[in-house]
Amino acid sequence: MFGPNPDAVHPNEYIPSVCYIKNVITRSNIQVGDYTYYDDASTGGEDFEAHVTHHYDFIGDKLIIGKFCAIGKGVEFVMNGANHRMASVTTYPFNIFAHGWEKCTPTLDELPFKGDTVVGNDVWMGQNVTVLPGVHIGDGAIIGANSVVAGDIPPYTIAAGNPCRVIRPRFDPELTDYLRKLRWWDWDAEKIFRNLEALCSGDLAQIRRIEP
Repeated sequence: MFGPNPDAVHPNEYIPSVCYIKNVITRSNIQVGDYTYYDDASTGGEDFEAHVTHHYDFIGDKLIIGKFCAIGKGVEFVMNGANHRMASVTTYPFNIFAHGWEKCTPTLDELPFKGDTVVGNDVWMGQNVTVLPGVHIGDGAIIGANSVVAGDIPPYTIAAGNPCRVIRPRFDPELTDYLRKLRWWDWDAEKIFRNLEALCSGDLAQIRRIEP
């Protein structure tokens, strides 16, 4: 076998904090690719869904995360169900407390809706990052610890802060363009294994010598 089992919950018995998220997801509105992991020593990473909040089926939004992502402890995805009506005098959600107040329950089209939250492939998110509804994070991006991601982050950039802002690109434009076309995360396990040295290098010439 070339590499760890993508269907294992804990792929390395010596690192019990690391969990392949795909294998513990129970909600149909969360989709996660192979090898993407969540790291939390206190829970073994198996509580990832608890970090996806305000996520209600009737709203219809999805959390979509690609392959080979590294997600640090305490990361939280806030979904569209957290939004309040903003065009009215008050944003207070009277309706959720019932006792007659539900007469002012907003319709879905009265609530802000930002769409699906999408994290690309090979994204590294540091500890305690908060991702707000509808954000798209591009392939190969790095998100610094404690960031609040309120807007889209381009592929292969380093971003951090509150609000999260792009600090710099990871690579020169030529290498970035090449990697976006290469899409190595879609290779089979054997091809990834054969080309690990190139994938773990920032040398464009070495990457371009990857076996077909």
